[in-house]
Amino acid sequence: MTRLIFLGPPGSGKGTQAKTLADGWRIPHISTGDILRQALKEQTPLGVEAQSYMDRGELVPDKLVEDMVAERLSHPDTNSGWLLDGFPRTVNQASFLEQLLDKLAHRGVKVINLEVPDDVVVERLLERGRKDDTEEVIRRRLEVYRNETAPLINYYSDRLILLKVNGNQSQEEVTDEIKKVIAS
Repeated sequence: MTRLIFLGPPGSGKGTQAKTLADGWRIPHISTGDILRQALKEQTPLGVEAQSYMDRGELVPDKLVEDMVAERLSHPDTNSGWLLDGFPRTVNQASFLEQLLDKLAHRGVKVINLEVPDDVVVERLLERGRKDDTEEVIRRRLEVYRNETAPLINYYSDRLILLKVNGNQSQEEVTDEIKKVIAS
């Protein structure tokens, strides 16, 4: 049973890797980004609220995201495993998730940290060509990531469930390395 949390800066390939592995293992790829994009597209109250934060390059408040994740992880399709991408982003969210997973009896979680240098991230995100991805916004997102999300590396390292993967390789090499570190 595979239960993985993906960490890494924006543009590190978390979504791509999570989707590839989830498809191969036939388990849900739970992306807070996808959940948020759906809410934005449907202009739900949550989506409208989230949009105002995202437009400023800020993180959506914990409570909004926690409610969405809790709802999604309670679906029956998650019982045989899942890959979580984009959550948790803060130590508070990690603590919330730990309690939620205990309540749901989801055990054996591992955390994959995709390590990619900032300049590579900036280059990748600029190549994607999204209208909100200017170099200034990308560097701001990286700064927010370092300040708010990087402490998760210590949090999960202390719990002995953090696995480091070099995300600055080809897509296939990263996938292979993830499979190797999980198996070891």
